[in-house]
Amino acid sequence: MQRGKCFSPGLYLNRASFRLIIMEHRQNFISFSKMHGAGNDYIYIDATKEIPSDLSGLAIKMSDVHFGIGSDGLVAIMLSDVADFRMRMFNSDGSEAEMCGNASRCVAKYVYEKGLTDSRTVTLETLAGIKILHLDVVDGKVVSVTVDMGAPEIRPDRIPVASSDPEKKVSELETVAGFSYPITGVSMGNPHGIIFVDEITDKQVLGEGPLLEVADIFPRKANIEFARVIDPNTIEMRVWERGTGETLACGTGACATAVAAVLNGLTERKVEMRLRGGTLHIFWDPETGHVLMTGPAAFICDGNFYL
Repeated sequence: MQRGKCFSPGLYLNRASFRLIIMEHRQNFISFSKMHGAGNDYIYIDATKEIPSDLSGLAIKMSDVHFGIGSDGLVAIMLSDVADFRMRMFNSDGSEAEMCGNASRCVAKYVYEKGLTDSRTVTLETLAGIKILHLDVVDGKVVSVTVDMGAPEIRPDRIPVASSDPEKKVSELETVAGFSYPITGVSMGNPHGIIFVDEITDKQVLGEGPLLEVADIFPRKANIEFARVIDPNTIEMRVWERGTGETLACGTGACATAVAAVLNGLTERKVEMRLRGGTLHIFWDPETGHVLMTGPAAFICDGNFYL
């Protein structure tokens, strides 16, 4: 075979033709980064220049463990008319969520370390409003992010969740599929049902969590948190996420659980939230009424997903 030519049965290609074929092939992929915040892993794509079509369908394909990359969902990072960036977040089943606290921290790390911004304070447009992200940077790397998650919503019709009290739903007993739990409703831009228990079990999270997610009391479904108070400043939590299933962490769920613990008189306003994938620090500021969440964000890998 002559130097400078590639061989395929019955076909000779010079270098220019080979490069053209490779370029045409490469046009049919999407570059991505896989990241996690306390084990809550999503696929992130830079959509600041071009927004892929059918993000919902793309989330289903890319999140698949066997035929895709495997993740809790997909996050598209876009430009915004009202903030520095915009985040659209899709669960692994293709449903779009209003907000994800862990994903917002990862977006902050992504845009800073990928050179899309040099600011250590970033505003992020979400379906739950604009969030302010404060980046802790050491030697050019984002080591943690504090997210101003805004004020929690506890009015049942705004969460939404059915309640006998129009002002709040705090440890209100509900019976679903034959089991009863005292549920506290909180929204951090997305609906949460928090249940405080003496011990967290697989039966609760994996067996009853899916039934509670779609219970009639939650007209838009809900994320279901099972929480155990260890002491006034420490909570253990597992979560069944709407549209995804159990995840190793849920930022909005951690915030909602911290708020619910205060409403039930179980903890102080500043707590360490111990999740299966790591630890988050939550502070419900009495002066502003806002919830501040601080936690890590990490890159797992970069790659190309062929369509």
